[in-house]
Amino acid sequence: MAFLLAVLGAVLCSFMVSSEVLPQADFSVQGMAGKWYLIGFATNAQWFVSRRASMKMGTGLMTPTADGDLDMSYSSLNSDGSCWKLDNLAKKTDVPGKFTYTSWGDVNDMCIVEVKYDEYALIHNVKSKGSDSTVVNKLYGRGVDLTADLLEKFRQFSLETGVLQENIAFLPKNAECPAA
Repeated sequence: MAFLLAVLGAVLCSFMVSSEVLPQADFSVQGMAGKWYLIGFATNAQWFVSRRASMKMGTGLMTPTADGDLDMSYSSLNSDGSCWKLDNLAKKTDVPGKFTYTSWGDVNDMCIVEVKYDEYALIHNVKSKGSDSTVVNKLYGRGVDLTADLLEKFRQFSLETGVLQENIAFLPKNAECPAA
């Protein structure tokens, strides 16, 4: 019983922390345009725990729409040479830097927490399906390498939003998918 209460307490704390995450004050959707490399990934989701060892760096292409939404296309080269691809349209909200989209049946509330448009972006997602919610944090870079300080900032942010240390990953470099 004590274990269950501890787990419930940790979950509630993570929701409280997650609800306080705010986007960068001077967010510009146009600044997000272009190619990004997924360098850091952190979540307590069970699917990640079981697949973490096989995940590698992928590329994201972000394209702002005329309406202020963000078209996101992600791809990662599999070990067999095939490509894993995912496309989503993140719809803007009333708060600049906050978006929402549905993927794989999950409603995603996405927040661009911190971005230096020519270097990195720290993104916080809360994925919800029914009454279940999961935090997913991503660290993108314009290049395949980021400074140790940025990697540590991502690690600390992920811990603060309830992700366990062992579920924070810096993805190994990977070749890019060939152009379609």
